[in-house]
Amino acid sequence: MIAIVSKNLACLYSRHKSSVSSALSPYFFSTWGERQSVTCPWVYELLLHKHRFSAEVASQVASHLDLQISPENADSVLSFLKESGCSSTQLEKIVKYRPQILSHCVEDIKLKIKIFLDLGLSAEDTAKMISNNQTILHLRAESYIIPSLSVLKGLLGSDSDVARLLRKSAWPHVHNLDSTLMPNVELLKSVGVPMERILFLLYSYPRALLVKPDTLRKSAEKAREMGFNESSKMFVHALRIIAPMSKGMWEVKLQSFQDMGFSESDTFTMFKNFPAVLCISMRKIEKAKRLLLAAGNFNMASIVDFPQSLGYSIEQRLVPRLQILESKNLIKRPSLATMCTLPDDNFFERFIRPHLTEVGEEFVPKRCVKDKN
Repeated sequence: MIAIVSKNLACLYSRHKSSVSSALSPYFFSTWGERQSVTCPWVYELLLHKHRFSAEVASQVASHLDLQISPENADSVLSFLKESGCSSTQLEKIVKYRPQILSHCVEDIKLKIKIFLDLGLSAEDTAKMISNNQTILHLRAESYIIPSLSVLKGLLGSDSDVARLLRKSAWPHVHNLDSTLMPNVELLKSVGVPMERILFLLYSYPRALLVKPDTLRKSAEKAREMGFNESSKMFVHALRIIAPMSKGMWEVKLQSFQDMGFSESDTFTMFKNFPAVLCISMRKIEKAKRLLLAAGNFNMASIVDFPQSLGYSIEQRLVPRLQILESKNLIKRPSLATMCTLPDDNFFERFIRPHLTEVGEEFVPKRCVKDKN
């Protein structure tokens, strides 16, 4: 079968390729345990053998294309993206996301890549950006990409600042910035949020600034009602949690905390101390809560006072340290905050080394010991 397709592929690149293309019928390729229907055999061959795609991705892409795509154009698109700095893995992500990229005009793709290179991004930066946000290559340069970059430059002040933002996130190209970002920036400035805090959101949590302005206004009001000061760091942290979350999801989260034994007051206290607590999965919170309470030295009030404890790795931080502190009950136990936040070497020096003989090395996880001598 492969031999037949290879022969057909060779014909496609010959002077008679168009007549052969119309004669091809769907083939089947055995890939990852299933037989995948492939409507474009030559695409499968091109991706698998010339551009070194995995058989799985090559089959998936070839099964979503028709025979109208030009072999030369598809090869040119792939070759140009590879020359522009895309690795094999990045190329697979781009093509798998939307196989129709193989039918795009190469000159159009070159223009988009050039826009980002001229902005100050390196070839590596650009390849990473378009592979992480494949939508960019499917947007019109004149009506979407260039206007978006112009809005960002007006806000940030320079091409280098825009390039810095794009290195962290490629989101600006898939949103109408004139109707979301700019009104939201003005809204936050009007209620007293310092520009440095707004830029923090822009660089670190852009989704919070891309909601509808009315949504952000209501979110800011809710944060203020909960006691957050608009000029504080915690206000923007609260905002970035509240703004993208629907009212229904907010209520589900609050109910879940109550189901785990936290009062409504406890939940709001935890949110005020650590807004990201609402981003932690309920399963992880329940598991961490049970573990901490079972240790015997911490109670619900301890968790409410330091909700960050629920966000630490259970396997790599909580379990090893609780095991050490509980071993033979020899060590004076620290507060929950101290137990969670101390770096490994400091934790070892403060709570393990003085009692190493009594505790025994079998109680000391390797992660907590960098130098016992």
